[in-house]
Amino acid sequence: MPWDKVYRLYSELQQYVGWTEDDARRVGAISVLIEPHVAALIDDFYAEIDRHPQARKVITGGAEQIARLKQTLRGWLHDLVSGRYDQDYVSRRWRVGFRHVEIGLAQVFTNAALSRLRRGLLQTLDGVWNGDFAELLATRQSLNLLLDLDLAIIENAYQTEFRLRQQRSDRLATIGQVAGGVAHELRNPLNVVQTSIYYLMHTPTPNPEKVRQHLERIERQIGLADRVIAALSDFARLPVPELKPVSAPETMKEVLELNPLPEQIAVALDFPADLPPMLGDARQLQIVFSNLIRNARDAMLPKGGSLTITAEPMDGEVAVMIADTGVGIPPESLERIMEPLYSTKARGIGLGLAITRSIIDKHGGRLQVASEQGVGSRFTVSLPSAGGAK
Repeated sequence: MPWDKVYRLYSELQQYVGWTEDDARRVGAISVLIEPHVAALIDDFYAEIDRHPQARKVITGGAEQIARLKQTLRGWLHDLVSGRYDQDYVSRRWRVGFRHVEIGLAQVFTNAALSRLRRGLLQTLDGVWNGDFAELLATRQSLNLLLDLDLAIIENAYQTEFRLRQQRSDRLATIGQVAGGVAHELRNPLNVVQTSIYYLMHTPTPNPEKVRQHLERIERQIGLADRVIAALSDFARLPVPELKPVSAPETMKEVLELNPLPEQIAVALDFPADLPPMLGDARQLQIVFSNLIRNARDAMLPKGGSLTITAEPMDGEVAVMIADTGVGIPPESLERIMEPLYSTKARGIGLGLAITRSIIDKHGGRLQVASEQGVGSRFTVSLPSAGGAK
């Protein structure tokens, strides 16, 4: 965990609630008043937990675990009124919150537990205070602010663990999806290879021409399997982009040179003279636009059609539109075409648009699609503008 980041968040929250050095001084000053009553506060805390099965069920280690937890709470209370709220303090608070997540204590019980501790601390403070009443009110306010900040850090620990669990769940779902797609994509070429090998091994006197055909068949299927594996490798190892100003017109010119279109497809380019550069990785953006142009080409073949590429500045972004007059995308496929290993093409691997969207996401951009069957499709790539940078 990057503790400096957590501490920066804590410092920002301190400023937000108006925490000052005077607050730290006030809370630190009550340490000697609170310490003699800590044991009673802790006993009350765990006696109340014992009365609530949903909270009690996370304590599975019996008396030994409760003894350890009481010692941890003693340290927590000691830190609370120490008057020192540095990065070490914040990291210890965060770890306590994270530990609650790990043992399965619902956040509502953590909130309620802190509320009970708050009440106990304030009642104790009221009972032992013998100073100025206005100073008591100020000290109560400082203690409440500190407990609110602790609660915010605990909540951050819960949110962090939730995100980690969600990411793990998403990764497992993706692995399952990719595994199914890989099995499907590789099973077909392997079956073809297997039938050709069977013929070559079991035909007593094979015709030389037939032998050549089967060997070529095997070579083609191996090439297809290799392309599937290469595409998966590219998708998994896509590096973090190196963001620099990139010219949309120049990039598109290079992409069209690398992906020449057949003569039955007419190309129209329209870029305004004052179009600012995009902020991106030139090599990765070539992959993005190459994939979109190849998809547009495939959608228009063999009949042909028109490919129109335009761009315009828009609210701090550069939007590049690639529109074709192809067959269009079925409505039921529009929501899935960017999923890994989903393809509307008979021979498609289904990674082109997934890689494209992944690149754009890592650039902080957006990919949108609009399509109508029999009319065509338009993909819009919106990327941050590099402003006046050259």
